Amino acid sequence: MAVFLAAYLLMAAGMPAGYPVDHSRAALVAGLLALSSGVVCSASGLYQPQLLSGMRRLLIGTGLAALLLAMATWLTLMLLTPASLRALYPGFLLEMLLGCIAAVIVTRLAFTLLLRRGFMRRRILILPDADRNNVEPEAGNSVFDVSRLPVSEDPAALLRNPEQLRARRIWAVVAPAALQDDQTRRAFDAAGIRLLNDAEFQECRHNRVATDQLAPDWLQRTGRSDGRLQSFLRRAFDITVSLALLLVTLPVMLVAALIVKLDSKGPVFYRQERVGLNGKVFTLTKFRSMVVDAEVGGVAKWATKRDSRVTRFGRFMRLTRIDELPQILNVLRGDMAFVGPRPERPAFVAELGRIIPHYDDRACVKPGITGWAQVNYPYGASVEDARMKLAYDLYYVRRRSLFLDLLILVATVRVVLLQEGAR
Repeated sequence: MAVFLAAYLLMAAGMPAGYPVDHSRAALVAGLLALSSGVVCSASGLYQPQLLSGMRRLLIGTGLAALLLAMATWLTLMLLTPASLRALYPGFLLEMLLGCIAAVIVTRLAFTLLLRRGFMRRRILILPDADRNNVEPEAGNSVFDVSRLPVSEDPAALLRNPEQLRARRIWAVVAPAALQDDQTRRAFDAAGIRLLNDAEFQECRHNRVATDQLAPDWLQRTGRSDGRLQSFLRRAFDITVSLALLLVTLPVMLVAALIVKLDSKGPVFYRQERVGLNGKVFTLTKFRSMVVDAEVGGVAKWATKRDSRVTRFGRFMRLTRIDELPQILNVLRGDMAFVGPRPERPAFVAELGRIIPHYDDRACVKPGITGWAQVNYPYGASVEDARMKLAYDLYYVRRRSLFLDLLILVATVRVVLLQEGAR
């Protein structure tokens, strides 16, 4: 809203004397810039609660957002503003750039300050007998204001009167399952208050599921199977995004292929078996980032930090995710989706499936180049990392939609630009 108002006022009220004001054009440009600012802030990580943990991360995210927004603003204005206006008013582009950037910086800093001061948080009330391990607030970076019901109050009586909770500005109540029934849930829905159990609150707060609390048949009860129309739209989405990315990155891929060939002995591409939809094995293609015969005897090994098997240019490709670009071909062939769980090797899948409950459930959707786990958790190279990433993967399986896929694509920009979790 701040970007929209800043852009609209500059175009409607900041024109040179005697220049006609086109309010419809001003509203269109302001709307596009406001939409761009939302995408840019998300791509820069400015909507993440973790941003509150340190001023350094906030400043880096804000600087990145300003740079991306400057590019979006310049492109929008060059396409949608008349050449006569730019000629008559040479400082117009600069003023619009500075105005939009200032609006983003001021609003994000103000929002962060308000959250740190305890404002604009969602109030959560924890009733007795809820699992204390799951619902303790996170210090310093939580968007929730968590409190517990005093011992003097009766939980059952409180649940019968949700209007009283609304008067206390309660956003959600975390209650044990024994105190929840259909009538209570309907009353809370009517009052606009969420009624959660401990697992649901953990999922809401962390954007991942509690895998240890999933029922054996949870996947059958989610009803997440795609219909014919949904499958068509999802496939069209994958092809469209893949072709667009292929067109944009083709020069980069050609240069990368040449450098890989010159940097070390061996083939340009690295092909490896991975597990896809419903456990079907396919051949994944990447740029080779390790030396030839990196795995002696063909035994699968976890990647480690500063892995000695990684080539000089391979390290750069892994930091910038350039080595992942040939997977576009896997998407076009239908082996993968653009968004989905990370495709793992058969040996790792067999091992993790024996150790981690519900690990095989992630194979109910196609693996992806990027995914919810990839943008929310760093690179995993252990069983415990795989367990945590599974919690994010199953959250994606449960809530999968094209809108969530778009959010993941935007968040992937942040991961690539800030080199989060690369090895």
